[in-house]
Amino acid sequence: MSFKRSSDTLAISFSATESAPGIFTEDQINLSLNPLDNEIFVVLAVDLNVDSPDAIAGLNTATRAAVSSTSLAAMGKLSDSNVLAVAQEAIRAAGFVDGGVGFSRTADESYTGAVDYIGIISTNNFFVQVQGANNPGTKEVAGRLWGYRATASASTYAALVQSEVLSA
Repeated sequence: MSFKRSSDTLAISFSATESAPGIFTEDQINLSLNPLDNEIFVVLAVDLNVDSPDAIAGLNTATRAAVSSTSLAAMGKLSDSNVLAVAQEAIRAAGFVDGGVGFSRTADESYTGAVDYIGIISTNNFFVQVQGANNPGTKEVAGRLWGYRATASASTYAALVQSEVLSA
């Protein structure tokens, strides 16, 4: 892959809140990339913090979130090629008379080993999704995406844009 770093490492903070309880909600975050210069964003890491689900006796509740390079129609999974990170908090209380047992699923969603990057965003935006399940109030995700701007060769840029658009 042929690209050249053109900035220092940047940290981009974001948040998204459900439009109503339990409703899949997606926010678009603009990276202000310059397509005339074949500019891309190389993602180094993503951190997601989701609101805790509500503890309701006898009812499973959850809060899930994802970050993706393209817009999604439903909550993304790590098995989706355009999803960069996911997080989930859940309380399993079905069949219990108390608030249940809490579970977290974040486990280094951004790989911490010796890799050069975890993803490349070649279009101007990335997307943040959040959705709760069985919570009486709205839930939120807050996060930060680390990466740097780079300039790709014409052929690399064309391949990256096509790949990203086709994965939508």
